Amino acid sequence: MAARAKHRDRIVRTAARLFRRDGYAATGTNDIVAASGAPKGSLYHYFPDGKAQIAAEAVGYAAGKVTRTLADLAARPGHPADAVRAYGALLAGWLAQSGFRDGCPITTTLLELAPAEAAVTAAGQAAFDGWTAIFAAALAAAGVRPAQARTLALTAIAAFEGALILARVARSPQPVEEVTAEIARLFELTAAPQFELFAAEEAADKGKLQPRGG
Repeated sequence: MAARAKHRDRIVRTAARLFRRDGYAATGTNDIVAASGAPKGSLYHYFPDGKAQIAAEAVGYAAGKVTRTLADLAARPGHPADAVRAYGALLAGWLAQSGFRDGCPITTTLLELAPAEAAVTAAGQAAFDGWTAIFAAALAAAGVRPAQARTLALTAIAAFEGALILARVARSPQPVEEVTAEIARLFELTAAPQFELFAAEEAADKGKLQPRGG
């Protein structure tokens, strides 16, 4: 049973990689089977609704990896802009490592299938909502009003998505680097007064807890 589950996971992971690089239409089920090493029967067993079902699972899997990365970066001490810079650096590195063949892990599939395929569309919407929520929460924690935090977070996600496409076309990390710098600047301008106040209050609280000498 465990071995069969491994086949399922391998199919999803392989499909996510192939869809990201080659596109949904250009990737056949035989390509997925061959690259995954899973028995062909496993594909039909786990995905009775065919390739579109695999696509929905692949979008969810790939989106989950991005979500975990963003959550880790946002949880680190510092200003929300630091998370933006760290994420931008990761994106630029991943692009260069792939020879600018890999962009956002879900965009290629979504552009081909949304909104026609409901399950794929829902998986994509959940992904973008989740990524936006992470940046929005970080900004809100820095004192930005929730509505403004969400708008700025959505702007950041949209800008990164566009920058990835531009970078692939240009075969250069420059679009990602420039967008990263601008989004980080906007985060700092929006959250700077509140963040500095919180930092000062936190430092004061820590000072009160220090043992007095003498």
